[in-house]
Amino acid sequence: MNAETQSGTADKPQSLRNRINPLMVVAMLIIVAIVVAWQWYDTRSQITGLQQELAKRLAEADASGKESRNLAAEAREAGRQADTKLSLLEAKLAESQSQQVALEALYQEVARNRDEVTLEEVEQLLLIASQQLQLAGNVKAALIAMQEADVRLQRIDRPQLSPLRKVMLKDMDLLKAAHYVDTVGISLRIDTLAVAVAMLPLAMEIRPPETNPVPEPIPVAESVWFKFAREVWGDMKQLVRIQNMDKPDLPLLAPSQAYFLRENLKLRLLSARHALLVRDTASFKTDIKACLDWINRYYDSKSKPATNMLEALRQLHDSEIGIELPNISASLDAVRNYRLARERGSR
Repeated sequence: MNAETQSGTADKPQSLRNRINPLMVVAMLIIVAIVVAWQWYDTRSQITGLQQELAKRLAEADASGKESRNLAAEAREAGRQADTKLSLLEAKLAESQSQQVALEALYQEVARNRDEVTLEEVEQLLLIASQQLQLAGNVKAALIAMQEADVRLQRIDRPQLSPLRKVMLKDMDLLKAAHYVDTVGISLRIDTLAVAVAMLPLAMEIRPPETNPVPEPIPVAESVWFKFAREVWGDMKQLVRIQNMDKPDLPLLAPSQAYFLRENLKLRLLSARHALLVRDTASFKTDIKACLDWINRYYDSKSKPATNMLEALRQLHDSEIGIELPNISASLDAVRNYRLARERGSR
């Protein structure tokens, strides 16, 4: 029983295996096919996605490449423009440098010319000062001219000019210490006296003062003939005057001689003015003395115009005009030597 039962149970699984194996194989094949199909589909989907992603990336890369190429082109264009601008800037820089060199040379030339012009002006001012001293003896005008020359040198402000300025300052100190003669003022006084000559009264033109005769007492009883004779005698006394003259040798001049006397007196005053300008003390005093003598001799010395003129002439006669003036030739020589040294140095 047991053996049969065991043999029966053993045959069952074998038959079952015989019946299941083809189904299982088919099922497994189907499963395998499904898995393979799913894997193929999945792989295809992934490949498609990768292709799309790759295409997208390629498109983006192409766009980026185009943009990069555009940027590179713009950069190259900007570089070319920068090179052009740099070339222009270099050309302008070179031009500006050449202009700067030219301007510096021009400035140096202008500075040299300005200094030369200033030195010429200084020399001219010193010449004017020397002429004022030698011809007019005008110390004040000479000092003003030298001070103006010193101001011109101060504007240049060169250390090389210090020795020249020292010489000029020394000459200016000499001018300041010199005795001042108001040549212009004295000359104007002489001109005023020459004009006033026409107002001087001649001595021969003096008239005795009018006297009021004391009326004689008239007799109470007087005849007509006595009255007529008395009036005739009074009129005759008025025709003749007797005067005591202080100058018994009073010259009598004709009208033409009186005119020439006035003109000669004016010429004497003008000669005194000329002697004043040339510092001729002897001639100046001689002309003034002659004017004093002529006025005392030919003119009414007691009249107010003559008194004023005599007083002015005495003051002029006592004034000292022959002073020794300083010499400023040292300043002139210093300026000329400096200009010669500059010209030799510029060559």
